[in-house]
Amino acid sequence: MKTKLLLKISFGLPLLIFIDYLLMAVLGCTACLFGFEDAWFCGPYCFLGKGLLLLSAILFILYIYPDVRNIFRERAAGNS
Repeated sequence: MKTKLLLKISFGLPLLIFIDYLLMAVLGCTACLFGFEDAWFCGPYCFLGKGLLLLSAILFILYIYPDVRNIFRERAAGNS
């Protein structure tokens, strides 16, 4: 059970961060291609990046939550 959680953390989290990085790079390159000015990168681009990272963090927590819950259940059952 712990091995599954460790695999999710060691492979899932870096993959999620890499996907976030790729999405932001594509968005930035597309915005530059369409001629958005510096105000775009100091305003909406930053808000989109923060929102994407927040969404990714929430999804990652939901992804590992069942494994963490099972670990705590096993410990509670072992102490009874």
